[in-house]
Amino acid sequence: MKTLCNVNNLSKSYPSFSLSDISFKLKTGTITGFIGRNGAGKTTTIKSILGLVHPDCGEINYFDLPFSENEREIKQRIGFSTGTVNYYPKKKIKNIVAITKTFYKNWDESTYQKNLKLFSLDENKMPCELSEGMKVKFNLLLALSHRAEILILDEPTSGLDPFSRDELLELFIELKNRGVAVLFSTHITSDIEKCANDIMYIRKGKLISDCTKDEFCEHYRKDGETLEETILRMEKEEKV
Repeated sequence: MKTLCNVNNLSKSYPSFSLSDISFKLKTGTITGFIGRNGAGKTTTIKSILGLVHPDCGEINYFDLPFSENEREIKQRIGFSTGTVNYYPKKKIKNIVAITKTFYKNWDESTYQKNLKLFSLDENKMPCELSEGMKVKFNLLLALSHRAEILILDEPTSGLDPFSRDELLELFIELKNRGVAVLFSTHITSDIEKCANDIMYIRKGKLISDCTKDEFCEHYRKDGETLEETILRMEKEEKV
């Protein structure tokens, strides 16, 4: 498997929180579940590797290119979604899409139309008319529609009903089978159990584990535990 994203020693400090020496790789045809409790550093990590916040130090490379020097080119080749975004709340979806697709030279209209139908979105509605779950779907729709080689998503299943979550996870598996690397953060352990190959587990700004799901379970899980029970126990043991 080819490495598409390589992150080394990423750090970012705030007055009340620090992200410390985060290193990981994203490879073709893999789904990585990024798990940790609220405030553990998942969103800060994702925003840092997308250039939405400026890390204090560390190296971020996509496709063997330094992100800092090739951000525009790299963002043509990755899809990202960082939760719900209101965009222009009083503009119709079709008008927002018409502008958005001009920024992507690889915009795929057939993929857009396919996922528009999959997500049951009405192009004539405005973002202000959408539920929180439908706003998530709209954000994902844009992220998926330009043949991205890497998909980076922050809590993509948050706010979705169980049926929509299953549809999205099935879509992740379909993308993986096409060779796309998928990284998604979540606090819903069952989502990781259903589709992830690898697990990144972060706690208080430090990456505790980065390995395959099988290796994680072999190393950390006790007999009879579910993945959720394992992670809950690890969180409780850390407090002792």
